[in-house]
Amino acid sequence: MKLKRNTLMIRARAKIALLPYAFIILTAIFISFVTDIRSIWITVESYPLGKALLVFSQVFFAIHLLIFIWRVVLCLKYKPARPCTNEELPSCTVIVPAYNEGRQVFDTIKSIAQSDYPPEKMYIIAVDDGSSDDTWYWLHQAEKEWHGRVQLFKQPVNRGKRHALYLGFKQGQGDVYVTIDSDSIVEPQTIRNLVSPFIRNDRVGAVAGNVSILNHKEGIIPRMLEVSFAFSFDFLRAGQSVINSVMCTPGALSAYRREVVLNVLFEWLNQKFCGKPANIGEDRAMTNLILRNGFYVHYQRDAVVHTTCPVTFGKLWKMLLRWARSNIRETIVITRFVFRKFRNDGALGLRINVLINLINLTVGQVMHVSAIGLLICMPLIIGPKMILGAALASCAPGIFYAARYKSDKAIWAFPYSFFWMACLSWISFYALMTPHKNGWMTRDLKTKDTHPSWPTSPEKGPFTVPHPLQKAA
Repeated sequence: MKLKRNTLMIRARAKIALLPYAFIILTAIFISFVTDIRSIWITVESYPLGKALLVFSQVFFAIHLLIFIWRVVLCLKYKPARPCTNEELPSCTVIVPAYNEGRQVFDTIKSIAQSDYPPEKMYIIAVDDGSSDDTWYWLHQAEKEWHGRVQLFKQPVNRGKRHALYLGFKQGQGDVYVTIDSDSIVEPQTIRNLVSPFIRNDRVGAVAGNVSILNHKEGIIPRMLEVSFAFSFDFLRAGQSVINSVMCTPGALSAYRREVVLNVLFEWLNQKFCGKPANIGEDRAMTNLILRNGFYVHYQRDAVVHTTCPVTFGKLWKMLLRWARSNIRETIVITRFVFRKFRNDGALGLRINVLINLINLTVGQVMHVSAIGLLICMPLIIGPKMILGAALASCAPGIFYAARYKSDKAIWAFPYSFFWMACLSWISFYALMTPHKNGWMTRDLKTKDTHPSWPTSPEKGPFTVPHPLQKAA
């Protein structure tokens, strides 16, 4: 009886969270009827390029409305792969790259070791990428706690996440690689669910996990990101999975067919952009290589990982800027093969998604800059429209979250939309101007090292990736 009452209360709160979005939509409809839109258009057309901007904005809106409807249909068609039995499960290596993660990396490995997965079929490799805090101490504690199941390696200096993953890939065994960020926690069923698509479909080369926020109680930013992440994964990636073409396997949780990774490993490791080694976007780069080789990339909704997100504005914009630069780089890469025949079956859905991304990176940024110009020239006319637009933009993720999770947390989509417009909307344009920059930007010393030094690799001696890098055998 108590459980039923709690369920009803949760559903009631979710319905209450929907009310602001219903009000926003009704307000937009009302304003469209009472506002003299024609006079506004005439005023805008009086400015240089005003008429062209109006035409572009109408076409831009129409395209995105059609694409949104298409994505809703895809999302409704999505179904996760059925979990495998113990006998069906493949052997896998779970790779955890870590840098200045402190105690958190122990908790990450603990969640992996306690997974509902046959221990004889799962190997765990943790790589300390030259941390300057007590990360190595906590890795060593994990190795002692789960002796024989955890293998440790340490880079003598910080070389970047891509190199740490490479070390894990080279040392891994089994049929599947699973990569998990060192600031993330997996649920008991996560790894089982994540690798199941490989057994259900031999065309699957990679699987993206479902990323949620671990530290959602630590401030307003994590609360807003929780709703944003849910929309990004449970809506967008779910739809991409239906067309067999998820465009990014997240660093927080992904799985790869081992033989596919080994075929592209050297190219991935030595990727360059503007003549410089690429040290960002390793997840998106691997996804592109797997798609290019004709394999499917799927999303597994019930493979959940809880990851730590930024709690300050400074770290948030740096993370989003890094992602935006990676998006630009890898969009350029994917256009080199996506419009020719790269796999035997259809790829129309992927091509549509790539085209939309190209439009957003080009026409979208021009319109953004133009809108700011019009706002400066006509603040009393354009300002209210931008506010209403931001409110409308929050409706899709907000309504989706309330419907999917039956939670009143859906309301956080509303402030995040305004926060994005006021404080983060510059990121895409700035990334477009600076895609060549490689800085990770969010890496720092989290905790002071208060523990004694440990040998480079317990009972094995030092292990490092050769430098300069040699081609994989």
